[in-house]
Amino acid sequence: MAMVSMAFGVSTATFPNLNRCRGVAYASLSNKASTTSLGVRVTEGEGNLPKLVLTSPAGSEAEIYLFGGCITSWKVPSGKDLLFVRPDAVFNGNKPISGGVPHCFPQFGPGPIQQHGFARNMDWTVVGSENTEGNPVVTLELKDAPYSRAMWDFSFHALFKVTLNAKSLATELTVKNTDNKAFSFSTALHTYFRASASNASVKGLKGCKTLSKDPDPKNPVEGKEERDVVTFPGFVDCVYLDASSELQLDNGLGDLISIKNTNWSDAVLWNPYLQMEACYKDFVCVENAKIGSVQLEPEQTWTAVQHLSIA
Repeated sequence: MAMVSMAFGVSTATFPNLNRCRGVAYASLSNKASTTSLGVRVTEGEGNLPKLVLTSPAGSEAEIYLFGGCITSWKVPSGKDLLFVRPDAVFNGNKPISGGVPHCFPQFGPGPIQQHGFARNMDWTVVGSENTEGNPVVTLELKDAPYSRAMWDFSFHALFKVTLNAKSLATELTVKNTDNKAFSFSTALHTYFRASASNASVKGLKGCKTLSKDPDPKNPVEGKEERDVVTFPGFVDCVYLDASSELQLDNGLGDLISIKNTNWSDAVLWNPYLQMEACYKDFVCVENAKIGSVQLEPEQTWTAVQHLSIA
């Protein structure tokens, strides 16, 4: 397989796991000095998996694992991490990382292929880095491979751009159909926020059509959200269709987080309650999603932006 060069970093001799491949792409990194000036460095994370560490001049920090293209940490200048990784998360390069901002693509939830698709089970590749007003920006890439085509036989090209600022973390996901036939997909960013679940709440969902998966996930109950403030009193697994472009999460720990989006038409709230007794009290998921199928003809693209920020 041809070697794909990355825009910055350190050599694969230093981090041999960067050559670990699941039919995606090899990565080579060079010019270690440039990583510091860009506010981006590559290091070994849990399970010796390679991860990127982004640092802004204001002292905020984000971590992104190349496996799954998964953001696992977003620390604001105070040092507080606003994301959550479950204590049962496995970093072995096989099972998806349970926490942070996992990708659900090309399927959200259960369906014809494996739960939440395959993007969170594959190695992404760094294809670009830049510095915008002193703040680090990186772009990751995922393409079809034998692993993905075995379950979803289409050619595609996905780009995931991550921008870290002093008090915000922005992502832009672009999916391009590089096949000679049309395909459709659903997708989501399954974001885990550190929280006191019993004290957390979300504003901005009133009036949305809802699909509640409680009590039967296989037969969602349709409804309409009448509450100004939605809470997490127990098990919560609910889809909000045509949601607002901005939600506000009070994580119950003293932080108000603005969750803005462009083109993520839906939202999902989830807390497993006693299904995950060891950690359900410590997080809530507020997910930007595209539940209805996106149809792309050959060469067409779809893009969605998420912007997380604190005051």
